[in-house]
Amino acid sequence: MVNALVSSDLRPRLIERARAEGFVAVGVAPASLDRGDALRAWLAEGAHGSMEWMEQRVAERASPQGLWPAARSVIALGMSYTPENDPLALEGQTDRGRISVYAQARDYHDTVKKALKRLARWLVAEAPGAEVKVFVDTAPVMEKPLGEAAGIGWQGKHTNLVSRDHGSWLFLGAIYTTIEFAPDAPHGDRCGSCDACQRACPTDAFPSPYRLDARRCISYLTIEHAGPIPVEFRKAIGNRVYGCDDCLAVCPWNKFADAAAANRAFLPRAELAAPRLEELLALDDAGFRALFSGSPIKRIGRGRFVRNCLIAAGNSADGRLLPQVRTLTQDADPVVAEAAQWAVKELTAAP
Repeated sequence: MVNALVSSDLRPRLIERARAEGFVAVGVAPASLDRGDALRAWLAEGAHGSMEWMEQRVAERASPQGLWPAARSVIALGMSYTPENDPLALEGQTDRGRISVYAQARDYHDTVKKALKRLARWLVAEAPGAEVKVFVDTAPVMEKPLGEAAGIGWQGKHTNLVSRDHGSWLFLGAIYTTIEFAPDAPHGDRCGSCDACQRACPTDAFPSPYRLDARRCISYLTIEHAGPIPVEFRKAIGNRVYGCDDCLAVCPWNKFADAAAANRAFLPRAELAAPRLEELLALDDAGFRALFSGSPIKRIGRGRFVRNCLIAAGNSADGRLLPQVRTLTQDADPVVAEAAQWAVKELTAAP
């Protein structure tokens, strides 16, 4: 273990270096933090839906030291992806598919992890004998509670991290280290009486403030859920074809978020900012892979994505899409074929 007191100026230099790597938020939490009770209660409710991976390695997910006993501190970091445009602007444009802001650019995992690795290498060079591990959303790490404990924001009523300076638009990463830094003070809750995010949710996915039932969440249904989307949620999905930003977009703290602070790597690709449904419905597997090369959307596969587009088509009341939708009723993927059959019924019943 390396004690940070050996080098009293290491912490401010760490913050300076993190900002040079593109992180707008930096804080330190103790690696002994344990949120296991809340995690286990949420899992016991079944609110994680079919995300079985959430049930695996619970002890490691609950606490940094459960994953790596040698860890003494967690450096929590946030990189801004504040959008320049209103994420809700396409709500009424039923000929377009709505893609969540975070997925309109290149895969954030690559950008954030490369920056974390550079920062971690710098830290090891500055503190000989220190050990580090870096994480971005792909390991059993609870980034949001760690970010709150490190003082870079608080978990809002929509359960996502909110920053006073960057609103709801932060990609989170963490560096576990054997260096024992003095921890920052946890961030206090600043939601107050506001319930804008709760009221904005189209599917009532929040049974109460600070609690999310993923089984009702459009982001879960369009990304994580592999089978047919339950009929009860299809109308509420509207024209969302990948994820949902509604609860984030309405947060009043976003008025302090400056798009100029966003990493340029997260600027939206023109073809993903407002894609036409007719073009998305035409995607075969090769076309899907080509369009979403380097995108986080690629991981869900063509079948799940076209399923989402068919739900949007069924909600569009646009009879011009009927020929394409009818063709997809014969798709080799039974989930796609079922969604197409539903969309045909919706479109033929539309006035």
